[in-house]
Amino acid sequence: MNTKASNIQTGTSGADMAKYALAFLVAAAGVAVYYLMPAWPGPVRGLVVALGFAAAIAVVSFTALGGRGKEFFSESLFELRKVVWPTRQEATRITGVVLLVVLVISLILFVLDFFIQWGIQQLLTH
Repeated sequence: MNTKASNIQTGTSGADMAKYALAFLVAAAGVAVYYLMPAWPGPVRGLVVALGFAAAIAVVSFTALGGRGKEFFSESLFELRKVVWPTRQEATRITGVVLLVVLVISLILFVLDFFIQWGIQQLLTH
């Protein structure tokens, strides 16, 4: 975890509540346009919905919750830089092992299913 000191609010103020309400209204307006403007082409209506949600996210980003979200994203990127990624050869080898295990387990399940089906058919015919 990134141990840098940060000064992020944890409470919810009245201004934050107003911003949440505004964000909800902006997102709802984008959805309302989708349903209230059927004459507009579908891609345009979809774009209006996407823009409405993007604007709502932008409004929420100025709240305490948005600050915590930005901090989380920042720390996630910091941790992602520490990841040791496998080489192409290692990734190919691991993928092959996974595919082989899936194939073997699939065959085992097929055989079990076949014998269970055969047993049930034997019970029902006699």
